[in-house]
Amino acid sequence: MRRPAGTKRSALPVVAAFTLAVLFSAGCSGGDDTSAYGDPTLSPSATEVTESPTPSLTPPYPTGAPGCHDNKGWTTAESVDWVKLDVDTPKQNSGSGDLEFSSIPGYLGPLCHKITVQVEFWKLVYGVADGDDGESLSDGSRPDYYFDIRRVKRVEVRADADRERRIALPESLYADDRSPCVGALLTVTVGKPLKSKELPKEVEVGGTQDVWGTETVEFRSKRVADYELSEPSAPQVCSPDGRPTADPADVPPPSAEPTGLYPTDLYPSPSYSWDLEDILRSPTP
Repeated sequence: MRRPAGTKRSALPVVAAFTLAVLFSAGCSGGDDTSAYGDPTLSPSATEVTESPTPSLTPPYPTGAPGCHDNKGWTTAESVDWVKLDVDTPKQNSGSGDLEFSSIPGYLGPLCHKITVQVEFWKLVYGVADGDDGESLSDGSRPDYYFDIRRVKRVEVRADADRERRIALPESLYADDRSPCVGALLTVTVGKPLKSKELPKEVEVGGTQDVWGTETVEFRSKRVADYELSEPSAPQVCSPDGRPTADPADVPPPSAEPTGLYPTDLYPSPSYSWDLEDILRSPTP
């Protein structure tokens, strides 16, 4: 469960937010309890009204007698749920530029047993699909773009919410002047580093977003606790091997086009041939 950007919360190498709110109504007495209680002048029909006890907030990960939350024997799903509350991505962090692991005693633990978390940064290189070669998307259609994905940085964290910590983004990958064909994907994963078979096969460009404005990415793994996608700025001008071929201002972008992972035996390929019309064509809606 995530929090809105910029708020503090309660529980894959940046951070989700959690908001806990309780709405309750207190009971109301029928008069002045001090003067009415035990007053012999009360009529026989009068009834005593007592206030209901005020509900108390129960932290999702309260600390026990040892001063930590016992997470011994947690399943992967339980660890993932906790990490979702513990970590904030750069966008959720009000644009601070870092990924942050939070520390809120009583609400995030601290945990009695540390959880191994992988923070991974991936470089996505997009190219316009060249003809009908390559794999189909999950809906059977041909993609307008392919992407190649490569890990550029990995940080392993032993997390238990004992203190706050920050992880900086790789500057070269998130530079303002990066190629319009390059995107970035940040993943926060419980356990071991992500394997290729767990990575997404499709990523939309200008696709759907969740309520926090995060672009939706479907992973083939249940170990991913959080992620953040930074899209390429102009994939519509990229050649099949991921190089810009035109000024983005001269080629209008599509509204939302899914992409497929480029087959490893085809990308990048020095044997491609194409004509100028194919390179500069606008993707089919």
